[in-house]
Amino acid sequence: MRLTGQDVGRGTYSQRHAILTDQTTGDPFVPLQALPQARAAYEIYNSPLSEAAALGFEFGYNVQAPRRLVLWEAQYGDFDNGAQVIIDEFVVSARAKFGLTPSLVMLLPHGYEGAGPDHSSARLERFLQATADINMRVANPTTPAQYFHLLRRQALLLESDPLPLVVMTPKSLLRHPLVISSLNELAEGQWQPVIDDTALPAAVQRVILCSGKVYIDIVNSKARADHPEVALVRVEQLYPFPTEDLQPIFDRYTNATEIVWLQEEPENAGAWEFARPLLQDQLKGRLPLRYIGRPRNSSPAEGSATRHKINQEALIAQAFSVDVQESLADIIVR
Repeated sequence: MRLTGQDVGRGTYSQRHAILTDQTTGDPFVPLQALPQARAAYEIYNSPLSEAAALGFEFGYNVQAPRRLVLWEAQYGDFDNGAQVIIDEFVVSARAKFGLTPSLVMLLPHGYEGAGPDHSSARLERFLQATADINMRVANPTTPAQYFHLLRRQALLLESDPLPLVVMTPKSLLRHPLVISSLNELAEGQWQPVIDDTALPAAVQRVILCSGKVYIDIVNSKARADHPEVALVRVEQLYPFPTEDLQPIFDRYTNATEIVWLQEEPENAGAWEFARPLLQDQLKGRLPLRYIGRPRNSSPAEGSATRHKINQEALIAQAFSVDVQESLADIIVR
């Protein structure tokens, strides 16, 4: 394994302590390099704040060493903007253009938490727009076990089915008290492209599909307990889109009257405009498909913690509203 990026040794958000430093000698110590039962090497390097250079090098390294799991982590999601040329010209299109088989993993912090536009979005919509012919995998996991099994799966497929992997990594979930996984889920679980609700199927009238951090916001809202008619389904894998995994869920909720796509990103961002035609084709008009989220915006996020909180609360209110077609702007004004 090889992990590089901006401050990956300690983790930008202190989610890992991969490199420890002896305060007496100043010598670094990497615990994962000292496991006696380890059967693979582990390298971790802090890279400079030059995304194009760092990602370009890691792409080349990955192509030349295909049996290694190579991961690059951005300090903030939008920092992949600095490497857009590498992403467009090589990561997402090298298979089609050059016959290469990269399997580079990109870890991109993504989640709306009241920070500025450049610290909120990894531009998920750009990656989904670039998907075609199974040229990569795109995921937005919500639990530690899901993240763990996603990376394990990527390592397992390095030689048999190599593809780049783009992972949205919500920042606030790193320390969220309710975002935990048991040792059993880590040891015996597996990657789940879709995670269904535990709601009673007969009571459900609205099925909400969502992906990433917004699920945690809505499932922990005070209104959740008062609305058994709403089922929250997590779409953890966005590409290849998990149509086959969603169908049994749609079939399970026989009394549902609508399917809703919920996201915290603006309407022209996030996964909505990618998922909409796929869901429409799958539903074939049997149920209406609706959207809940922020209106279209030229900026990825508000840039105001106060405005963000107001909009996020309005988003949750709309998810449980009787009239889902009421606009988010109308709820904010009200």
